[in-house]
Amino acid sequence: MKKIGQFIYPWGNGHYSRMMRLNAVLPNYLTEKPEMFYFSKGEIYEKLLQKFPDKKDNIHEILMPTPIDGKNGPSVPLSLLNILFPVAKEKALVKQIKHYLKKEARIYDKEKFDVVINDGDMGSNVLAKNRGIPSLFVTNQYMPKLWKSRSYFYPALYFVAKQIEKASMILVADSPPPYTICEYNLNFPESIKNKVTYVGHFSGKASVSSEPSTNLENMVKETDFGYWMRTGNKSTNDGTGQKYEEVFHDSEMKNERRIISHAKNDKSIDQVIGKDGKKYSLLDAYEKKIDWIQIDIGFLTENEKQTVINNCKFCVINGSHTVMGEIMGTNSKPIIGIPVYDEHTNQIQWAEEKKLGLLAKDKKQVIKAVKKIKHDYNKYEERLKEFSENFDNNGAEKTSKIIAEILEKKN
Repeated sequence: MKKIGQFIYPWGNGHYSRMMRLNAVLPNYLTEKPEMFYFSKGEIYEKLLQKFPDKKDNIHEILMPTPIDGKNGPSVPLSLLNILFPVAKEKALVKQIKHYLKKEARIYDKEKFDVVINDGDMGSNVLAKNRGIPSLFVTNQYMPKLWKSRSYFYPALYFVAKQIEKASMILVADSPPPYTICEYNLNFPESIKNKVTYVGHFSGKASVSSEPSTNLENMVKETDFGYWMRTGNKSTNDGTGQKYEEVFHDSEMKNERRIISHAKNDKSIDQVIGKDGKKYSLLDAYEKKIDWIQIDIGFLTENEKQTVINNCKFCVINGSHTVMGEIMGTNSKPIIGIPVYDEHTNQIQWAEEKKLGLLAKDKKQVIKAVKKIKHDYNKYEERLKEFSENFDNNGAEKTSKIIAEILEKKN
């Protein structure tokens, strides 16, 4: 039986969602069932245990180094300090790297993988190369363009890029140029372009099942509203939510309907705020036909999420690559991006230049962007139509074919 290792970087949810999409598709392209192994840490490790309860022996917690959380995303000062010193219960970065690579190496030597897929875990590229194992590095970043104030990060980015280069193939989870959302985060040199393949997004096709509509779905149909998404790990999620609240409290937004998904599996978050200022449960708001201004949802089902996206006028996001592909490509909706990281800024700026959405860095810019998108909606629809027609969402399928070809050659 062939053995495949999946090394999933635990910062954010995009790496995990890509690999789970690949898992769903991969069996369709293989002649025999492989033995799968999974590696991550923290919340992603817990998700893997829940998703594959019968494969716990093949799921390994690897303490891959990640940035130190701040109030609104990663803390730059603390993350820099952590390179040489322990911070927030994390060992110094140099020690973290040493320990996590040692553990990965032991498993590499024990299992002797036939192929590995590294979504964000660059250290695994080095281990695979040293052992002659084919490695596929799935990414939407190589050498991101940085804000001028962050130019001191370039030595670290150069180091990361050199580790990415050690993969057998670099698979960009995006459409090929000129429809590459992450274009400004790549910047590949000519020397490695022979390793690069644009496989497409791992999103699949949007679909809504025939299940009965929920109270939320019934309330949003034929209604003019914006969909405000909170995504990412805790600090990113909370920081994004804080920015949203500042916008909502502005007098110019008092009549702007919005749905906020909190990406937290917590039913206590679910509520409806009516234009009368009162709070209601979803059931009461639906039954009483409340004229609502805001709906907060802890966690949307896939059906509810698709219904909300289908019916909204625009989506407000932090600039996550996975989400941008889903919103603009699969669903042809304009975005307003409020970035957390430089990579977000690059992707949102790209979307703004292509007239697919707008970049907003503060409250005034967000409010201005809402007005502009609604005023010029037809223009955005035209550009999004072209973008969607050229949007490649077959990343999981194309990656599966590559894996199948590698395993076939091994036979």
